[in-house]
Amino acid sequence: MPLVISNQVSLADSEIEWHAVRSSGAGGQNVNKVATAVHLRFDIQASSLPDFYKERLLARRDRRITRDGVIVIKAQQFRSQDKNREDALARLQAIVRSATAVARRRKPTKPSRRAKRKRMDHKTKRGRTKTLRGRPSRDD
Repeated sequence: MPLVISNQVSLADSEIEWHAVRSSGAGGQNVNKVATAVHLRFDIQASSLPDFYKERLLARRDRRITRDGVIVIKAQQFRSQDKNREDALARLQAIVRSATAVARRRKPTKPSRRAKRKRMDHKTKRGRTKTLRGRPSRDD
């Protein structure tokens, strides 16, 4: 079953490479015997993704994307291999979808006159409070 990215874009199962490995961490005998963790490898260059997706993914600064343009995901959160496989697929889907997201341009704004006034009043009040905490002056 293909991994659906959007209405027009999906990835075939043959484009995703799987390796089952032993999980690290706690888990007792299960960790030592069963290969429940999953390594997912997805080659961006060799994939059927549109060029727009490929360019955006390769331009990202993400530690999960190697210099060769391969996305590597290790899923070991769950105790079953099937759940880890689903988790890895969901994470791959999120990475590829995030490549299409365009960041909004920031509109530079200025604080209002009232906001500036309020800030200065607050600073003055705090300063007065702090000076009152000092030693009283000796006026004889």
